[in-house]
Amino acid sequence: MSDYFGKEVSKLGFGLMRLPRKGLSIDIPQMEQMVDAFLEAGFTYFDTAFVYPGSENAAKKALVDRHPRESYTLATKLNAFLMAPTEKAAKKQFYTSLERTGAEYFDYYLLHALMENNYKRYDKFHLWDFVNEQKEKGLIKYLGFSFHAGPKLLEKLLLEHPEVDFVQLQINYADWEKPSVASRENYEIARKYGKSIVIMEPVKGGSLANPPAAVQKLFQKCHPDLSSASWAIRFAASLEGVITVLSGMSNMAQMKDNISYMKDFKPLNEEEQKIIQEAQRILGKSSTIPCTACHYCVEGCPKNIPIPEIFSAMNRKLGNGQIGEAVSAYQKATADKGRASECIHCKQCERACPQHLEITDYLKQCADTLERS
Repeated sequence: MSDYFGKEVSKLGFGLMRLPRKGLSIDIPQMEQMVDAFLEAGFTYFDTAFVYPGSENAAKKALVDRHPRESYTLATKLNAFLMAPTEKAAKKQFYTSLERTGAEYFDYYLLHALMENNYKRYDKFHLWDFVNEQKEKGLIKYLGFSFHAGPKLLEKLLLEHPEVDFVQLQINYADWEKPSVASRENYEIARKYGKSIVIMEPVKGGSLANPPAAVQKLFQKCHPDLSSASWAIRFAASLEGVITVLSGMSNMAQMKDNISYMKDFKPLNEEEQKIIQEAQRILGKSSTIPCTACHYCVEGCPKNIPIPEIFSAMNRKLGNGQIGEAVSAYQKATADKGRASECIHCKQCERACPQHLEITDYLKQCADTLERS
């Protein structure tokens, strides 16, 4: 547990972006079991967003309607870039989120996914003033923003908005020194301005749960009984000033694994830190596509290309040399959707990508490899 804003918060947060599903629908009974296990283990922080399909409604059914309000903390987000063509539509998200969740108020509320190509929209729509007004009314306890850009913009925002209580940053050991993500630099800027931090993507969209074989071997030699995901989450949780580390758990097995090492959390020791550093060196030579599977790129794709699933398939070859498995996964992902070779290079996906990936170039690479193998 960590004590932030006068209230204890668990070091592990339940990210409600990648919930268990039955077909296209969220599996509410399984989610209820996961919520109960999470709370019973002493964890309290739940994170959703207006633009996560079905997530806020699911939070109401599995969490809010079934547990006392004081037993958990709930975070959600307002996105002025997706599904917000006007100032009125953007502000309406807040009231819709209140209605969807039935939570009465939000413990943590964030302006969502600020980056170079959209942060001015939050000013244009007067959203900083709007959320501060909601905080004054008691509908928001703590105010923050999630961020997907470099340290220069982060510092600008923190200077302009000192009222912010916390920031949500993408931090994981693979991206710690990566210029396009700047995990370390952004972390240091946030701490420079005395801001507490919520960490997202600690397992890099699940890719660090199954890193390249050389990294897995490194971890298993030290702790044969611990998952690769545990190393990623413990690395993030070991940083000073961290409120909680979000994990987007999709099934009970992932929940049980996270609880097993986070219930009695111990920061990485000196030996473990050195092992993480060796893993970073190995990953520095990795050619895998650094996609976190957030799916922001898929919204509006004119060819309905399942970009994250295609990249995941390609990484089976790039990360572990599994060409047969990669082709099979690609064929499954594109069975009823667009193929990589159908990309028309409109680049709307690249404008939406929080990781700033050159998606169209990667799709060509995937097409050349997976459609001809």
